[in-house]
Amino acid sequence: MAMDLLLEIGVEELPSASLPETINELQQLTQLRLDNYRLHYESIKVMSTPRRLTIYIRDLAEQQADAHIENRGPKKEIAFDKEGNPSKAGLGFARGQGIDFEQLEIRQVGDVEYVFACKIEIGNATTDILTELLQGIITSVPFPKSMRWGDFSLRFARPIRWLLALYGSSLITLQIENISSDRYTYGHRFLSRGKLEVRDSQQYFQQLQEHYVILDQDQRRDLIWQQVQKVAVDMNATAMHNPDLLEEITYLVEYPTAFYGSFSPSYLQVPSEVLTTSMIEHQRYFPLYDKENKLMPGFVGVRNGSDYSLEVVRAGNERVLRARLEDALFFWNEDTRQPIEVMTRNLKDVLFQERLGNLQEKVERLAVIARYIGQQLSLGDPDLINRSAALCKADLLSNMVYEFPELQGIMGRYYAQHSGEPAEVCEAIFEHYLPRFSGDNLPTTATGTVLSLAEKVHNLTGCFAIGFKPSGSQDPYALRRQALGMVNIILSQQLELDLKDIFAAAYDCFEMVIPDIDKTTAVNELNDFVLQRLRGILMEHYSYDVVDAVLANPSGNLADLQRRAWAVNQLKQSSYYEDFMVVYNRANNLSRKWEAHSYSAEVLIDDSEKYLYQQIKEVRPRIEQAVEQHNYILAIQQLADLRPALDAFFEAVMVMVDDETLKAARMGMLKQITAYCHFIAQFNKLVQ
Repeated sequence: MAMDLLLEIGVEELPSASLPETINELQQLTQLRLDNYRLHYESIKVMSTPRRLTIYIRDLAEQQADAHIENRGPKKEIAFDKEGNPSKAGLGFARGQGIDFEQLEIRQVGDVEYVFACKIEIGNATTDILTELLQGIITSVPFPKSMRWGDFSLRFARPIRWLLALYGSSLITLQIENISSDRYTYGHRFLSRGKLEVRDSQQYFQQLQEHYVILDQDQRRDLIWQQVQKVAVDMNATAMHNPDLLEEITYLVEYPTAFYGSFSPSYLQVPSEVLTTSMIEHQRYFPLYDKENKLMPGFVGVRNGSDYSLEVVRAGNERVLRARLEDALFFWNEDTRQPIEVMTRNLKDVLFQERLGNLQEKVERLAVIARYIGQQLSLGDPDLINRSAALCKADLLSNMVYEFPELQGIMGRYYAQHSGEPAEVCEAIFEHYLPRFSGDNLPTTATGTVLSLAEKVHNLTGCFAIGFKPSGSQDPYALRRQALGMVNIILSQQLELDLKDIFAAAYDCFEMVIPDIDKTTAVNELNDFVLQRLRGILMEHYSYDVVDAVLANPSGNLADLQRRAWAVNQLKQSSYYEDFMVVYNRANNLSRKWEAHSYSAEVLIDDSEKYLYQQIKEVRPRIEQAVEQHNYILAIQQLADLRPALDAFFEAVMVMVDDETLKAARMGMLKQITAYCHFIAQFNKLVQ
């Protein structure tokens, strides 16, 4: 009879950041091991708190499924001698498989006959293999970071302190280093005392619930958010919706209790981002907002325990936060005693990168690159671009950003506003870091857009020039993220920008650096690197063959490549798709290896080829104009309309004639049609 299996690995407090990934890995590992052991089950649920990892398997079969094993042996002609008797090779194969020679089967594989050993391996009782299975799971759990303890060789996220393993009500014997499995678990560290005896899985869940442990992380997450919202509503406020913070707290507590805390309204003179960062990053509190969405002098904290002596807990948390906010207020007052420009005087003392110089040198290069991009796009005022570039790194020298590095750019905007800088400059200082992560906002101002692109172009070009390119999972300078940010900015605003020109201009700014690669190589590698990020974005909307066809025409204009992808995708769904592909395939297949592009139309002799020539001549300016205006659909339609003339041409004449001049003219027309198609994409990559 199928029974439930329960495995609890009791540990010292696990790091909350890695627990979601660990749960997922443990779920997949358990499922794989059970499948490999041919054990049927109804469901697997992996649960975790800071002190335990629990695997709960519903209705695990009491016996392995029988295995039908088929092993192929030697060829029939080798397994039997000339008289048809078993050979040494055949007998040896049968003996090795543990069966009689007469039990071997002869089967044909392709054109050859082989002998096969077919047998059924009877499954073992589940209780006989659970020790091996569970110990294999425990010792194979992957962690981002693991450790050893004592004199033991096992690596785990944290030291293992107890093991509980039950199949139904039977104890499974496990031995992991100095820890043996037993029938005991432990409740909440502070609200429960001593061992809790467990008879079966149902009693296990009951014991934990009675002793202040909410085991299921999904249930715990929902409960925390409900409590936080209730506390906020009671204070006539709204709690910040922060999924990352909620996830972190979920894996920091076993029995959550939310509570309200407050701080002095005098701290609200500090920018709200500073206060919320201090509450979230340092204290794991949920900030509160009033009905006008203004930050309130209050927060919601979550305690790992019951509501016992909650006033004492509240007072302690308020005292700790007060010290944090007092520091923030001090930093704010100190930083705003002087204009933001004063902070830039020490940029030369801060190293950007060993071979790429200090921050002052970076700022000077940024200004040059930003002005060039602004000029190419006719975007932004040069004076505002210069001023924004000069001030964009100033806040890195501030006390506040030194304490809260994640506020770079944000504090720069506040300091610039406090110093009376133009609004466009203030916003650009903040926006030049955007986007900072996946799904983040993109720059909206002209100066911010130009400076953001310049920042990313600078970092990419400088790192590639000195050989600091991402490899595998290694990307210490976050170049992939910055390249993806560039792509998103360009596509969102449909900026007509040739990246090859931009990278070439940026490369020239590093004249004081001795590069590892030459300019041409660097520019091509950079363009390809960015196109790989574009490819990923396009694949979210179009099929792989459409993306391949478009990107087969190298270009540094990302917005134009996106438009081409849209047009090619529209083509595949259009009524003229077949006509266009006939025109393209017939022209391309025959002229693919033809090198010459020029030809003389005067040698054409048949009416069909003269008519085709005339059609090509008439359609050429319309196609070129459509391509120039990025109207690729119109260009494709013009090419599709050539089908009747092209069909008549192939029916009337033979292209590969002995007359070289006539053959050149006919091939030249086909080559010309192919070239017009390749203005848009390499259509031979489409799956038809």
